[in-house]
Amino acid sequence: MVFLLICAAPIFALAADDAKRPDRNIVFFITDDESPTLVCYGDPVAVTPNIDAIAKDGTIFRNAFATTASCSASRSVVLTGLHNHMNGQYGHTHHFHKFSSYHDVVSLALPRLLENAGYRTARCGKYHVAPEAVFHFEETIPGNSRSTVQMANNCEAFIKQQDDRPFFLYFATSDPHRGGGVDKTSERELKPDLFGNKPNKGAYPGVQEVFYDPAKVPIPEFLPDTPDTREELAQYYQACSRIDQGLGRLVEILKEAGVYDKTLIVFTADHGMAFSGGKTTVYEGGLRVPFVVRDPYVENRGVESYALISHVDITPSLLDFAGALNKEANAPKNPINANKFWKERGEALQENRNGGNKFDHYHGRSWIDLLGNPEATTHDSIFASHTFHEIQMYYPMRVYRDQRFKLIWNIAHKLDYPFASDLWAASSWQAQYQQGEDAPYGKKTVGEYIHRPKFELYNIETDPHEELNLAEDPAYAKTLEAYKKKLKAMQKELNDPWIMKWDYE
Repeated sequence: MVFLLICAAPIFALAADDAKRPDRNIVFFITDDESPTLVCYGDPVAVTPNIDAIAKDGTIFRNAFATTASCSASRSVVLTGLHNHMNGQYGHTHHFHKFSSYHDVVSLALPRLLENAGYRTARCGKYHVAPEAVFHFEETIPGNSRSTVQMANNCEAFIKQQDDRPFFLYFATSDPHRGGGVDKTSERELKPDLFGNKPNKGAYPGVQEVFYDPAKVPIPEFLPDTPDTREELAQYYQACSRIDQGLGRLVEILKEAGVYDKTLIVFTADHGMAFSGGKTTVYEGGLRVPFVVRDPYVENRGVESYALISHVDITPSLLDFAGALNKEANAPKNPINANKFWKERGEALQENRNGGNKFDHYHGRSWIDLLGNPEATTHDSIFASHTFHEIQMYYPMRVYRDQRFKLIWNIAHKLDYPFASDLWAASSWQAQYQQGEDAPYGKKTVGEYIHRPKFELYNIETDPHEELNLAEDPAYAKTLEAYKKKLKAMQKELNDPWIMKWDYE
């Protein structure tokens, strides 16, 4: 095995098939808090022509899942191929939250390894992971991550740069995350969040804002059908359409540069929409994400795949496309020697750099061979591991899900479910919460949402909206025990420290 050191300048010690491949560019487009509310996923009102066009010319995954519905933690999984319980990014990295990945994760970190494989790398928009030296990109392209068309325009010089190397562009919007205040023009007592939209129907540069009628937006099964929910969803949909226009401009630039048919495009979100029942939960509304891939070298287009895939699969997949994945070992062909890396830099020499883990292979698997093949599969189950969102929100949950059943273990079930500050303030939540714990909230009541049982077992095949918890049903006692064993075995395989909670508390 050959170990590489990446310091201030890239060192290209490449295998023959890793050498400069300008025909293998990668654009990874990730949004912030977006569910599959797109026409290509059957949404009846969304205006998303650009992502729909990519889906028609690529592969759309209908069973794609984040591993955790929290921004920093999810992005750490995307960029390492490791569940966040192992890479160490248990929650947010900004402000007082201060979580970060272990330093030795650099051995498996995507941007470093693509640079190793001869790529020039750049990021534009939301970052939200740490340490920077682990998740280092050669170039940081400035841009307001709410102004998606402007972001794309700022990436034009990078895409059109004359260079023998292929490029990797990590394009990360802040839309449709909550933020920007509330819509003061609303006649409701509780005002809806703006979701980054400009007040008074303003527009961002180059964007033709799409405004939605609250009366016509579809209501996800996990949300209550109330005027407050509808007004917030209308704002959310507007932000999603702005994302689509940014993607459209990016595609225009790729075509102008003559590299559109030499570029892999991946579109996804870090996790589901920012509503209670979605973001920060491990319900389907939190984990299920849009996932569309256009590989210009795959002949079969417009393919729908129902294979289970997970965000933990992204890093090995992109390395696979770049010719930099050792498929047999499920590891980089040229991993970085972490000890040498940090010693050479003179950094983190006294730190707990690995948490006792060996970062020598990925948790995920490449889905490159699934593209264009509707019958192909890679996983028979997925695993999710949520621990924190904000620092004050300790609520570890573990999930084992296959195509039939889904088991949720609420490890801290004796605690009331903690709320993200923006979700607590949301008019869609407060309107129901203020009515008391018996008020309806989607398929649950307010009280049922706050007070979780130890185990939740759902027949996901017949109950896709997780309405009926079978964990206490004697008829499913054997199924419950079988799935507990599956979950525990997966925790053991994935080195989850929370496995010890089976033995106490």
